[in-house]
Amino acid sequence: MAMTADGKIATANRAVSTFGSRRDHEHLLALRATADAVMAGARTVDAAPVNLGPGGVKYRRRRLQQGLAEYNLRVIVSGRGTINPRAEIFRHRFSPLILLTTDRVPAARLQRLRGLADEVKICGAAEIDFPAALRWLRERWQVRRLACEGGAELNEVLFRTRLVDELHVTICPLIFGGRDAPTLAGGAGAAPLADAAGFRLKSLRRAGGELFAVFERTQ
Repeated sequence: MAMTADGKIATANRAVSTFGSRRDHEHLLALRATADAVMAGARTVDAAPVNLGPGGVKYRRRRLQQGLAEYNLRVIVSGRGTINPRAEIFRHRFSPLILLTTDRVPAARLQRLRGLADEVKICGAAEIDFPAALRWLRERWQVRRLACEGGAELNEVLFRTRLVDELHVTICPLIFGGRDAPTLAGGAGAAPLADAAGFRLKSLRRAGGELFAVFERTQ
């Protein structure tokens, strides 16, 4: 995730979704090149012209050198199935698109989603059961390393359920402010400090005006 110096990942109206440098974008593609699958929430996919793919030839070649498929699997998360069928991601069919959702999706909408995605997996009644969903991705699609690119609500659930092993954060020299501007992890969040997901700093480097930090889980 890229965030401002005050911890925001978008402006209050969520109009800004990309503000990192070219170096940050290259870092993102380098991370995708290590993953079997890339995952994002429906709002993230709707808000920006993203395809969650591996990028150019350089990164696809890097994947092949690591023994991975040339193109990563792409996973979209939407508990209510409210995703724009005209989103950019559906215009690119270079690799399978998987949609994780719940029983809350009406039958008619579920049918439309099955026409958009290569597979729609219902992973819970009211909320997505992420431990079960990730087990299914491993068993059904052989996903061993999954890169998640937000948004804030999806991140928070993964932190809360202790499913994040490593966190890559680019800190950009900007201040957005705004009490309604989303942070790296949204949702309900931890109430007592004891519930906070614990990480330790693994590495930190400066490149241009940005800081690239890597954290690994401790609990």
